[in-house]
Amino acid sequence: MGTILQEILEKIEEWLHLAEKKQPYVNPDLDPVLLVPGIGGSILTAVNEKGHKERVWVRLFAADHEFRTKLWSLYDPSTGKTMSLNPKTTIEVPEDRFGLYSCDILDPDLIIRMNTVYYFHDMIGKMLGWGYQEGTTLFGFGYDFRQSNRLQETMDRLREKLEFIHKASGGKKVNIISHSMGGLLIKCFVSLYNEVFEKYVNTWIAIAAPFEGAPGFIMDVLLNGVAFVEGWQQDLFISKWSMHQLLVECPSIYELMACPDFKWSSPPLLEIWRKKNDSFGHSSVGLECYGPHNYVDVMKDALVNNTVIYDGMTIPLPFNCEILKWANETRKIMSLAKIPPSVKFYNIYGTSNETPYSACYGSKEIPISDMEEVLHSEVQPYYSKY
Repeated sequence: MGTILQEILEKIEEWLHLAEKKQPYVNPDLDPVLLVPGIGGSILTAVNEKGHKERVWVRLFAADHEFRTKLWSLYDPSTGKTMSLNPKTTIEVPEDRFGLYSCDILDPDLIIRMNTVYYFHDMIGKMLGWGYQEGTTLFGFGYDFRQSNRLQETMDRLREKLEFIHKASGGKKVNIISHSMGGLLIKCFVSLYNEVFEKYVNTWIAIAAPFEGAPGFIMDVLLNGVAFVEGWQQDLFISKWSMHQLLVECPSIYELMACPDFKWSSPPLLEIWRKKNDSFGHSSVGLECYGPHNYVDVMKDALVNNTVIYDGMTIPLPFNCEILKWANETRKIMSLAKIPPSVKFYNIYGTSNETPYSACYGSKEIPISDMEEVLHSEVQPYYSKY
């Protein structure tokens, strides 16, 4: 029943989009623009062995169940890819509206109109009003955000997209606008396919790109998961715990960890108020601090017994050291990226919203006795000043 209702909503969504987007003006002189979203910013579709497609991110009815059934994954170190636990399911990104559909509105129910899960919607609307046209001067590039930012399949798709835009626009170079983790994906492409990037790209605008990592956010994601919406709306979506069990096996998340080789003016810290007992049975409480070079050890201890039950089987999901190796190699690749002299680059970041920089667990009054207690405990984030 949930699947049928979900499909009805998607048809209503398509109809509403067609009813809204009546473009009065097209400017043929504009250069093409490609929008690249960040983590969680692309609609994902599950395809079964019979070819039936079903939206799994983001959706409304049976959201948590379908998420766990279709999207929960295990990392394969031989390919660098995380694969769905369901062997009959593959994950695709819809290419409707020249890729814009996947990163326009993530709202699974346009009747309720939860604008908290709009993505590039407002920007697309503005650009259409300025004379951009879908398929000629305006395109989107959604991707499976579970995967590594340098996954070969993704790099191939991006190269093909740039070639397609170049032809569709009559040989014009592309202006790329990336948001958040989308900036890491583009940086990987710059490093691995520099000549292709130079051939097809005129300008790259990176908005809020965590080039050196997103320390406080990722620390807590790997220990607690993340809720993409708050309040009553959260009950309609994926639980924080379900999201946590997915992200522990996602290369993209490990690639967002704090870069240990970056010269931080003040290193991001993982802090734990810890209770310890000495050999005489006396207890004491102290604040332990771990930086980018050693907080991985804390995560290993906290996640050592983390498991998930899938299809009647208990599957271990500890901190994945194989993914960390892959992510470290990704950082090396990104460090070699050089913007071609012919390409203009703008790195835009905001200062009005605080960014989680460090994370603290426990308190002097309620300390942590065992590292596994950190898992799913309340976090006290510290924010950057910039």
